[in-house]
Amino acid sequence: MSDDPTQTLLRDSFGRVAELVRELTADLSLPVSTYRPDPEANSAGWLLWHLIRITDDHVAALAGVDQAWPDWRARFDLPYDPFETGYGQSPEEVGSLRVSGALLAGYHADVHLLTTDYLDRLVPAELDRVVDRRWDPPVTAGVRLVSVLGDALQHLGQAAYVVGLAQRAGLTGPETPR
Repeated sequence: MSDDPTQTLLRDSFGRVAELVRELTADLSLPVSTYRPDPEANSAGWLLWHLIRITDDHVAALAGVDQAWPDWRARFDLPYDPFETGYGQSPEEVGSLRVSGALLAGYHADVHLLTTDYLDRLVPAELDRVVDRRWDPPVTAGVRLVSVLGDALQHLGQAAYVVGLAQRAGLTGPETPR
């Protein structure tokens, strides 16, 4: 790891995401993970899965490496396209995700490792590399990383709120392995 302040800031930011994911998944039972405040709302489990999938997809593309997802896909046993990230899913698709906190935590640990490996090799010039020309202005690696962080933090806050609603509704229960 270099002494570059931007790299240090990114490592700290993604480290905070990892810490929040660990906290949210530590005691996340299946009833709480799948709770939806209304039939069209996202569950905490889906929000966590989505933020992990987006991080995996985007950082792997930036790093030019394979996603962690292929090693986890069968364990999740989802009725989605193989590389689905959750973007634009219907309420029915959201409701079909039924996963434990332990499974989400394990997948995120691998994605965080992929992320920190990329950040360890990050040099300042990498942040200016254009990675998506479909936008005006074109998206750079630095902008993509900030976007991933913003998305992750937003979904972590949403997931924490839904967990709180589920707990206030009296939902608890044993962790159901999957």
